[in-house]
Amino acid sequence: MPEPVGPRVIGTWRSAGTRPGWRRHLRASLRDLFVLLREFRIALLLFAVLMLVGTVSFWLLYRQPDTGQRLSVDQALYGTFSLVFFQSSLEFPRQPWLEILYFVVPIVGLSVLADGVLRFGVMLFNKRARKEEWQVSLASTYRNHVIVCGLGKLGYRVARQLLDFGEEVVGVEQSADRPFVNILRQMNVPVVVSDARQREVLVQAGVQHASALIACTQDDLANLDIALDARELNPRVKIVMRMFDADLARKIERGFGIHTAFSVSALAAPAFAAAATRTNVSYSFYVDNMLLNVSQVTIERGSPLVGKTLAQIERELELTIVQYKSAAKMDLHPDPAIVIEGDDCIAVFAELATLGKLNALCQAPGANSRAVK
Repeated sequence: MPEPVGPRVIGTWRSAGTRPGWRRHLRASLRDLFVLLREFRIALLLFAVLMLVGTVSFWLLYRQPDTGQRLSVDQALYGTFSLVFFQSSLEFPRQPWLEILYFVVPIVGLSVLADGVLRFGVMLFNKRARKEEWQVSLASTYRNHVIVCGLGKLGYRVARQLLDFGEEVVGVEQSADRPFVNILRQMNVPVVVSDARQREVLVQAGVQHASALIACTQDDLANLDIALDARELNPRVKIVMRMFDADLARKIERGFGIHTAFSVSALAAPAFAAAATRTNVSYSFYVDNMLLNVSQVTIERGSPLVGKTLAQIERELELTIVQYKSAAKMDLHPDPAIVIEGDDCIAVFAELATLGKLNALCQAPGANSRAVK
């Protein structure tokens, strides 16, 4: 989607993103669990080996002092586990190997627990302490989403508009201190805090499964680097780039096969110029290098347009009427046969020169001013 430019934006934004369902939350939790298992694999493996050696040893060698019977497997497992915390349910053994094990299990067990297992449990259930890792886990559950790289003012507005369109969004921002990062996270949008120029970061954002990627940082070369990496990781992903250099934008479109490269300054300049003219431009955007404007005007009583149909106005002025409003009704798909009356209001798509003609015709002959809505 092109980034609309102009003095104001027509439309509303949703107050919050779509809340993740329980299936997505479950997938993210499982992915998070696998990440933690990989990170703490040595400590967990040592603890598992210690429990296995202790359980097998007590099961095979230990004899109960009063009856001389062997322990069951579950009794041996429970005895080994409780021994880790110096709370053994087993009496002190008489076999040399078990005597050594009786002292080794709690020392080694507590060391392993203190170093890894306890931290693993805390980190598994305390998502806030690991919010960055959790954001990556949550992003890994997204499919056919849009990745927005660079969450400055433009990136934030793009993300909000995408949410309004019903798209799922994953953000990437280099600094967690940017004000829009927490705002988007509160809207349930996963934000990966890292440099999007690193390929592994794009993988964390799910570029292989994304439908589109928008590179809108303030660095043209960074945007190009991100776009090329994304294209290599997912040849089918649609890429939209923010570019300040109009010539470079055109060359990138032709040379790299990137779907769209927009020069923000080239887009914004005509819109600002149009806003400063006597026409009432509400919204501006490019279509095939043609700047189209949305304008909403009120037709005065006595105007030459009064008594004409919408179809006549469109044909004579070469514009498109997208909204009609009178005192009685408002129509977003107006009938071309509607006849204009005084004080009716229309919204049109047109070039700037056409809007100038329309504004002049909206006035009653000899009026010193016009009513513009």
